[in-house]
Amino acid sequence: MKKPAATALSFDSALSHEPADKRIEILRLVAESGSISQAAREAKVSYKAAWQAIDTLTNLAGVVLVERTVGGAKGGGASITQAGQKLLSIARLLDETRSKVFASFSSNELLLPRALPVLSNMSVRTSMRNQLPCKVERIAVQGQVVRVYLRTAGSEGQALLVSRITRASAELLGLKKGQEVLALCKATAVRVIPFSADAGVSNAQSLGGQAVRVSRGKAGDEVSLQLDAGLQLVGFAEAGSGLKARAPVFAQVDESAVVIALAA
Repeated sequence: MKKPAATALSFDSALSHEPADKRIEILRLVAESGSISQAAREAKVSYKAAWQAIDTLTNLAGVVLVERTVGGAKGGGASITQAGQKLLSIARLLDETRSKVFASFSSNELLLPRALPVLSNMSVRTSMRNQLPCKVERIAVQGQVVRVYLRTAGSEGQALLVSRITRASAELLGLKKGQEVLALCKATAVRVIPFSADAGVSNAQSLGGQAVRVSRGKAGDEVSLQLDAGLQLVGFAEAGSGLKARAPVFAQVDESAVVIALAA
């Protein structure tokens, strides 16, 4: 299975939502327990949410942070890679520095109350589970609509992700070729279908990959997949899809569902 390629966003992108996010906490708990399920219990989240946190951090950091072992006398587990340990060390240093900064200003009653709301907004969390580091490949202006062609980190060939936004939005973001951005997309906006020769030439943009985890549901099967570029993505297949782990799949995403974000 292909590993995510290193990106310029790297660790600073993975840590950009600290301290509001639980992702770093989950990674730390995995390091301590050697178990995804145990980390999920201690963080009071589902097993699926814990894996999603790790997948997102891996996407943003651009390197593998957790390695999973299957089988064995103890039934398998999970271990933190050297890169994962480094990310945790940086997170600890940031926490210590943040605490010192707040402490140094705590005596200034005029400044701190005004500064806190601003700092809180800088650590905004989002319900969009798919966060993919990308680079702007080209921009096509069509009247008041702009199609932004994005190349995901590590992708090769003609595989591109397209985001359709307004011209005003593109101008406000100051988008340009070669710019590094984040592509955000809700899991419910990603349709996962079995791989077939003609699936990739439909009207919807399709990204090839391999199913990693499948959660069955009456309203649809939630599929965590790894794109050919090595990044993780979450979407939904039809209920009773029959998809299994390691099955080749296509992830279809409507262009208007892809949101572009800039790293702070």
